[in-house]
Amino acid sequence: MTPATRAPTRSRDGRPRRLRDVTPGRRGLVLAWFGFTVTFGLMRLLTWLIHIDVAGVGDVSAGGVHIHHYVWGIVLLLVVGGVGVVERSPRVRSWLGLGYGVGAALIIDEAALLLSLEDVYWDDEGGISIALALIVIGVAGSLLVLTRRPAQDDDE
Repeated sequence: MTPATRAPTRSRDGRPRRLRDVTPGRRGLVLAWFGFTVTFGLMRLLTWLIHIDVAGVGDVSAGGVHIHHYVWGIVLLLVVGGVGVVERSPRVRSWLGLGYGVGAALIIDEAALLLSLEDVYWDDEGGISIALALIVIGVAGSLLVLTRRPAQDDDE
């Protein structure tokens, strides 16, 4: 099957079925939202496994000091920003979007800790991080859907 005879990659209502069908300008935004959402969920799962003391899962420490995952988020955002200043290709910008979403999730997941400057991750006050992350996921996802332009017909 040649590329010209391949089945269309859009659904009947014109929505892209695969990531490569999303316009290059939006692909980074979609990947940022996806990276944020998945990373937030995985970090909550990982920290819960550490919290309930599952064998083989533990905190990251250096010299006896616990390194919170917001630190990795800050480092990742610094790298994404540095590469973004120099790199202009659409492909790299898409992957930078993914890195941005992952880094932002690592930071937002510990927002309550950053606001109170105490480890409140599992306290009631730690719910601020969950609420903030859910707001980001909902608002960003809604904006992606609401700002999507209808697909142009290929026959025209």
